[in-house]
Amino acid sequence: MTGILDGRSALISGSGRGIGREIALKLASQGARIVVNDLDADPANETAELIRKLGGEAVVCAGSVTEDGFATRFVKTAVDSFGGVDILVNNAGYTWDTVVQKMTDDQWHAIIDVHLTAPFQIIRAAQPVISTAAKAEAAEGREVFRKVVNISSIAGTGGNAGQINYSAAKAGIIGLTKAMAKEWGRYKVNVNAVAFGPIRTRLTEASADGDSKINVEGNKIQVGLNPDLVSQMETMIPLGRVGTPAEAAGAVYLFCIPESNYITGQHVICGGGFVL
Repeated sequence: MTGILDGRSALISGSGRGIGREIALKLASQGARIVVNDLDADPANETAELIRKLGGEAVVCAGSVTEDGFATRFVKTAVDSFGGVDILVNNAGYTWDTVVQKMTDDQWHAIIDVHLTAPFQIIRAAQPVISTAAKAEAAEGREVFRKVVNISSIAGTGGNAGQINYSAAKAGIIGLTKAMAKEWGRYKVNVNAVAFGPIRTRLTEASADGDSKINVEGNKIQVGLNPDLVSQMETMIPLGRVGTPAEAAGAVYLFCIPESNYITGQHVICGGGFVL
């Protein structure tokens, strides 16, 4: 595979399934070499193998983004395999919803950790690699741009009842994005965020019986939306339907290409015009 991102190394957390997988495939289709991550090794390996079958390069760094030492291991995988870090997409996450009076400390911390603390730790782990490369390029008189894309949500831009933990984390990622854009401008790193609206994934797929669950580190988390709620939501989306993972990946891609080199510290909502 060759394209506009030829030879660039891209770390994408949560890229074994759903939106993350589509981001990995999109960047790989343009020549990026991908470090695939997922909580579970099987979907991560499936994504990596698919990229290879399509002619791209991919390696796997499986595991939870919240585990001790993961951030260092993630960055090291990119350095060892591809020589550095050019693109970082902080995508991994899930929801664990309830109203405030029923939310436990464990629920609160789990969602804050995966959506806000983990991106911070990964960015921190990448700093020495990016700083060293940027200083060497500056000494040679070269201007090389790198990209960080953090994933937020319209729950973070507008709040959502029953998602105080998720809304707080996704609002926090926008603040993190703006601060990092100011810190890393000197390294020629564009730091932006994409806030997703309704996107059709396994976490939002309509569930007729309302009893779809996923297992996250021993916790059985309720996922899926009632079909009637999905239909009602679609009437409120100006474009008339829920988005696809490929469309979500397209929004991330916009912040990864050279055409966005003079855009930093921004967030764009990818939600078909729907806002909370």
